[in-house]
Amino acid sequence: MLSACLKNAQCACFLQGGIHFDMTQGTGRLRFVFHFSRSAQNRALSTTHHLTENTVSLIREWLGTRSIVLVGLMGAGKTTVGRRLASRLGLPFIDSDNAIEEAAGQSIEDFFSEHGEQLFRDGERRVIARLLQGGPQILATGGGAFMDTETRDNIIASGVSVWLHAGFETLMERVRRRSHRPLLKTADPEGTMKALIETRYPVYAMSDIRVESAEGPHEVVVGKIIDALEAQATGQD
Repeated sequence: MLSACLKNAQCACFLQGGIHFDMTQGTGRLRFVFHFSRSAQNRALSTTHHLTENTVSLIREWLGTRSIVLVGLMGAGKTTVGRRLASRLGLPFIDSDNAIEEAAGQSIEDFFSEHGEQLFRDGERRVIARLLQGGPQILATGGGAFMDTETRDNIIASGVSVWLHAGFETLMERVRRRSHRPLLKTADPEGTMKALIETRYPVYAMSDIRVESAEGPHEVVVGKIIDALEAQATGQD
């Protein structure tokens, strides 16, 4: 799938102010990939503290009733970054995992244990479809949600997808801090994570926006997302 996407893609890359923009046109959608140098990250950190009302209004108007949907693997920072992004843009924040737990009446870990992954994905699909009707909002999704074709199509129709990309070492360092990840309860969690990266990253790459979620202040990641959203909003006809 990835090789096919690359064959059909047309890329234009350039450097400006320490920021590397990769604008990829594929499958009829424009995807922005932002790679920030350390100096640019520092500038992003300072500018997010001075987000103007005009920028917020521009993004909100461009969004309309769509949701900003955060995708990525466990440990990418979707919940933490999502809450801060929602605060910056004056939008509600919804964590789909929390909504699923509320609907199921039990934790995701317990649901996985009792019913298995397939039933969980079925419920996740229904919950996210319902949540997408409540935009605009910031919606953080579970790591497997975007892998589901129906869910991905719903996100394309009703949202702007933002992939929080992180490397293997960063993800493992983060997930080791918590023990509630059902998919990592294996004899070889590192091998499981590597397999998830190999399987899921080519699909995550279909997202509208990709930002790097590296170690450092979460405000830097929030700043990258806001910059990418503003770039898309100002590029509309």
